[in-house]
Amino acid sequence: MSHLQYFSYPGVGERNRQKYRYSQAVRIGDRIECAGQGGWDRQTGEIHREINAQIDAAFSNVEANLRDAHGEGWNQVFRVNSYHVPLNNEALEAMVRNFKKYMPDHEPIWTCVGVARLGDDDMRVEIEVVAHVPR
Repeated sequence: MSHLQYFSYPGVGERNRQKYRYSQAVRIGDRIECAGQGGWDRQTGEIHREINAQIDAAFSNVEANLRDAHGEGWNQVFRVNSYHVPLNNEALEAMVRNFKKYMPDHEPIWTCVGVARLGDDDMRVEIEVVAHVPR
């Protein structure tokens, strides 16, 4: 897979690569695909407890992840998959609020799923995206 470029941002990204053997993003031609981003502090890994803070942090982590992979950020995102514990109106409202903030000029396709558990006991959201990044 030498034609693929993998990225893991400093802090949590590098720690997860070493500990769990996965990357935060992969660039495939004019696309960047991002692994699910949670509501953690990128440096310490501490997970925010409150759902709005988690979703806000997850959006910020997606932005940083895209930039680390040499993208511009959310303005290039065309697909979003989000996973929620639980999937409720508060979570949906926080997602939409962040969509409006980070993508004021377009609406991506979005799949939103409620799940029983995510990668850490304290995680309540995980967001993965695909971005079109012309060379």
